[in-house]
Amino acid sequence: MESLLVLIGLVVLAIPVSIVALLIGQSRLRKRVEQLERQLAGELPESDLETPGPSKPELPVAKPKPAPWAAAKTLPAADEGQPEEQEKSESDEPPATIVFREERLAALGAWLRENWFYAVSALSLALAGIFLVQYGAENGLLPPTARVIAALVFGALLIGAGEVIRRRFGDDEGSTTAYLPSVFSGAGLVTLFGGVLAARQLYDLIGPEAGLAGLVVIALFGLVLGWFHGPLLAAVGLVGAFAAPFVVGGSSDDPSWLYGYFFIIAVVGLGIDTVRRWAWISVLTLVGVYGAAFLLVLSSPSTEAGYLICVTALAFIATAIPVRRIWPNHSGPMIAEMIRRRNGDPWPEFPTRLAFGAVLVSSVILTLHWPDSSSEFWLGITLSTGLILALIFWSRDARALQDVTVLPALGLIWFVLVHGLDGGAVWHRFAETYAETAEADYPWSVTLLAALGASITLLAAWRSFQGGRYAVVWAAAAAMFAPVLAIALEVGWQPAEVIGAYAWALHAVALGVMMVVLAERSARVDGDDRMRPALATLSALSCLSFACIIVLSSAALTIALVAMIVVATALDRRFELPPMSWFIWAGVFTVIVRLVLDPGLNWAENAPLIEMTLVYAASVVGFVIGWALLKPLDRPMASLLLESAAWATAGILLSLLLLRWLESFGEGGATDSHWGLGLLAVIWLLLAFAQVQRFKLGGKLNYVRYVLAAFFAAHGVFRLAQALSDANPLLNPFADPVLGSPVLNTLAVAYLLPAVAIGFLTWRIVSSPVLLKQISYGVATILAAVWLGLVIRHVWQGAGGMYEGNGVTQPELYTYTITLLVVGAALFYQSFARRSDLMRKAGLAVIGLAVAKVFLIDIAGLGGLIRVFSLLALGLALAGLAWLNRWAQLRHAPQGSEPLDH
Repeated sequence: MESLLVLIGLVVLAIPVSIVALLIGQSRLRKRVEQLERQLAGELPESDLETPGPSKPELPVAKPKPAPWAAAKTLPAADEGQPEEQEKSESDEPPATIVFREERLAALGAWLRENWFYAVSALSLALAGIFLVQYGAENGLLPPTARVIAALVFGALLIGAGEVIRRRFGDDEGSTTAYLPSVFSGAGLVTLFGGVLAARQLYDLIGPEAGLAGLVVIALFGLVLGWFHGPLLAAVGLVGAFAAPFVVGGSSDDPSWLYGYFFIIAVVGLGIDTVRRWAWISVLTLVGVYGAAFLLVLSSPSTEAGYLICVTALAFIATAIPVRRIWPNHSGPMIAEMIRRRNGDPWPEFPTRLAFGAVLVSSVILTLHWPDSSSEFWLGITLSTGLILALIFWSRDARALQDVTVLPALGLIWFVLVHGLDGGAVWHRFAETYAETAEADYPWSVTLLAALGASITLLAAWRSFQGGRYAVVWAAAAAMFAPVLAIALEVGWQPAEVIGAYAWALHAVALGVMMVVLAERSARVDGDDRMRPALATLSALSCLSFACIIVLSSAALTIALVAMIVVATALDRRFELPPMSWFIWAGVFTVIVRLVLDPGLNWAENAPLIEMTLVYAASVVGFVIGWALLKPLDRPMASLLLESAAWATAGILLSLLLLRWLESFGEGGATDSHWGLGLLAVIWLLLAFAQVQRFKLGGKLNYVRYVLAAFFAAHGVFRLAQALSDANPLLNPFADPVLGSPVLNTLAVAYLLPAVAIGFLTWRIVSSPVLLKQISYGVATILAAVWLGLVIRHVWQGAGGMYEGNGVTQPELYTYTITLLVVGAALFYQSFARRSDLMRKAGLAVIGLAVAKVFLIDIAGLGGLIRVFSLLALGLALAGLAWLNRWAQLRHAPQGSEPLDH
């Protein structure tokens, strides 16, 4: 059996040797054929042939096909520290530094189809070396030390063979031995890596320190080889090096040292490519190391700490090595600038894209990993923070990397938020601080995280003070990061429930004080440029508003937010800070949401009357004061927001006061009475017309305003439909009764008040669309007509006889006729006074309705003198209107009218 195993091993080793021999023989034969072709074409004398032979027939000259990788790029002397040379491309063509272009992938496929045996040869040789260290492990045919030594010797022989071939025959694409040196040397490097890994991981012959030292030496040696060989060596060495730990196998109590091995391989791959500039080798390196590290942490979850450190370190070397500088200096455009790229603008350089991709992947890994313990949570916080600080401070000379900082910054905020929402280890320890004893030590977790956010904000502000094209963007980042992190803590961790509302609010106040200091320093530095001071001031106001949210009640919070809006307008008036308009917009939106939705109208219906009145009245006064302060300034958006909000809030306040007063009678309510539904409809319609008034601001936000206006209007129309149907005392005998005296009663609240509100707002908002105006006037007219008819019935029938099943009295029927005639006459007269053809047609329609009513209803329903008076009134009214029409025509006609018998 042992002899059979030895025979099998020899056969395995003979396969790559045979392939190598065949390749060398084939390469010599190809070289001989090429010489013959050139000699027959007259390019070479017959004496230059290696071996004389008989003459051959003329053959076409075959040109070698290029490999799927570009030749190494040579940097100009002036750009020694810069990434690869920028190539201008047309707007519809990809940049030259895009690695996986369609033509390159096609070239790679064509190369593999023709030269697949090189890849197979490299794989076979590498596996032969790795299996050599495992040969006979189960049967003990060779001692472990001998297996490792044999592997190392075999690897050295392969590298030596590759160097001999390269020096003697060459390795360029035009030589007959092209790619063979890379095949031998790459397989030799993989064998060396496998030998050291086996000595450490499989046989435990050396410790982790000696293993890493050996791997470093081999990696440095491979780095030197890579500088002289083609990219095939680098590709073979990288793939084999990443696969070697998984092929070798074995077990270890703590395989964390393999992350150091993967990191070394990454340095080797990036180091080779930073000189040769193949670009795709760098991509292959990062993909391989991220993938190998991920597979390792999946198989050994206990090594997650080493995994996180490794992926963070990868972001650093992927930033520094491609530009060959300790302090990165990436130039050219940023990735974010490609969002608004114009034709002819340059693309980001390859090192910029490589750094962006590495930071993105590392940030995602740090953000999404789940810490099983407090130490892992703080490790993740530390690594994310270190990456943020490095990108702010370390890469300050790299213009093209400024936007990369947002990746770990957003990741850190999300990591903190999710840890609280999902009940992580640190959050659980924080939440249970005072569960057993009220005298426990103060939990510092939230305070440390808030201080961390403040530190990052200060560094971003420092970056802004350094100047540059994006100084304002850095100022905006400084103004936002700490408050947003504090909000994430509030949402995910709810610190007020543990340390108390006032203690947590002090954190927000401290952030606000810091923002005030930044605003003062920015104002001192910038002079007349108010952008950065405005951003810091906005952040300070937001922090103070956040503190108010934490400690104040619902009513006090709304008033405090209104006060913040007034302060923002006053600051804008005093210091001319246009960005305050955005804070005013957010403040108005928040206050309206609180007044209508949360705590909203439900709170307003049940809260003490004085408290409710104070909140809504303070909001109206605050909006008016803000509007007055901004009136001298050119702030169209903020002014219109405040004006429309003031009108809407004032209408809501009056509606609520009327609602509360009617509810004091103890009959009906806001949910089912006709007057309650009418008041609710007025409130929603006020909000809808407030959005309509803002249509003239234009911009993309108009789509949001359209949606809000439709939403509010739909609520209002739905309430009106309920008031006209289910809650209408004319149609429902069980509806709430009409309260009040004739004319001045709840019918006016339910139907006339919405009609007046719709008509007034439509008339006041001049910029509203014509179709909307026509619809609104039509709805207002219908509501007014309904109210008038119900009032007439209430006058003759009283509150108890409103239901239509009680019939119609003759005086009531006669009143309807007279009313129609009066309304029609008024419209008819106004049509001549205003020269409105539309009003004339409306008057004729009303008069026609009265005529039809008299002849179809009144003659049959009326009796005695009432029928006589009804017909008499109709005849006199029609005669009078005919005279009025004749008089108007004679007065306004350009010539006299023709006689009737003409």
